Amino acid sequence: MTEEDGSVGWFASFDRCLFPLTGIHVSRSLKRRIQRGEFEIRFNTAFESVIRGCIRPGDNWISERFVQVYTEIHRQGWAHSCECWQDGELVGGVYGVAIGSCFSAESMFHRRTDASKVALWALVNACSQRGFTLFDAQIMNPHLGSLGAFTVPAADYDAMLIRAIDDPLKWGTCPYVWE
Repeated sequence: MTEEDGSVGWFASFDRCLFPLTGIHVSRSLKRRIQRGEFEIRFNTAFESVIRGCIRPGDNWISERFVQVYTEIHRQGWAHSCECWQDGELVGGVYGVAIGSCFSAESMFHRRTDASKVALWALVNACSQRGFTLFDAQIMNPHLGSLGAFTVPAADYDAMLIRAIDDPLKWGTCPYVWE
């Protein structure tokens, strides 16, 4: 995360927030929104726009340098985005990094109700379909908890991560666009 002085710090929580690869918790209203197909879901078509959409007006941890580095990581095939589009406009998304069979989500945003939730739902499902074993959301908060996230102790997460990194799944090692 970018510090106030522009330096980048590395943070690890005592408990790690994960999503089950069986899917996020989908409320009745979210289920209806998904079923109606209100958003066009795309992968990796607007990565930099997604990361910029996650920048908050204040108390922000995403700097311009952060955007540049993650965009380069995306070009190399490690960082990915799932986007929600409506009437040709990017209205929500989530981005993160894939290494082995671990996807680590970094941040998400929305400009229309539930767009970030639909993007997260689609990304978790896509990771599950492609054989990922770990979907990391990093730090628990009430919003993620309401979507079905759970925590595991850091030591358990570390063991899970070591296994996932050694997994030969290739989304994280080459440029690839999901369809």
